[in-house]
Amino acid sequence: MILELDCGNSFIKWRVLEAEASQTVGEGVVDSNLALLESLNALNGLALRFCRLVSVRTADETGALISLLSDAFEVSVVCAAPALEMSGVRNGYEEFERLGLDRWLAMLGGFHLASGACLVLDFGTAVTADFVASDGQHLGGFICPGMPLMRNQLRTHTRKIRYGDVAAERALESLVPGRTTVEAVERGCSLMLRGFVLTQLELARSYWGADFSVFLTGGDAELVSEIVPEAEVVPDLVFVGLAMACPLS
Repeated sequence: MILELDCGNSFIKWRVLEAEASQTVGEGVVDSNLALLESLNALNGLALRFCRLVSVRTADETGALISLLSDAFEVSVVCAAPALEMSGVRNGYEEFERLGLDRWLAMLGGFHLASGACLVLDFGTAVTADFVASDGQHLGGFICPGMPLMRNQLRTHTRKIRYGDVAAERALESLVPGRTTVEAVERGCSLMLRGFVLTQLELARSYWGADFSVFLTGGDAELVSEIVPEAEVVPDLVFVGLAMACPLS
């Protein structure tokens, strides 16, 4: 069995595949290393033989997780690393090693699925947009706060904004002007997110006309999917790239 991990700033997304990587045995999202161990140990018949991961965390944090997995399951762990070029995609950053690895892998996955120019939009703690031309050249991208960061900043810096996650979810059932604080905040942030997406689409069209693919990934991708009907929602796009960056052999 193969364990794949996407270690983001706030959460760890995981999945376990059969040895041939053809079927998912289990998957989930956790907020700590210990929670990951608990989730994995709860799987019946778990027999890991390989682990690959991508991490945007510090070297110490990533090293601690690798040690934990190695000790718990006696499995070798391979970590994705920055690259100037891979699988036909050329890193467009001036200092290629400073491009976030999750963005890099999502681009690899997107270009592989598109077989041509693509716009990759990832909706996590932060929202990222990356443009890859038909020849594989990464043209650069954008980063802005995602829904979690936007709402948390308002909660932190505005004394009267206090509400829970359940109220936030209900507020997003509509996008008419809010008549409560939670509605006003959640819908306002959602509209900012949509505005960002529409701007990225305009830019992509200025580059490539209509000849490009759009991929949406990340936990909040569904919040904008209706305004990009031509887009493909690929929740595991980073894992597609991870398999390319860290093959089994």
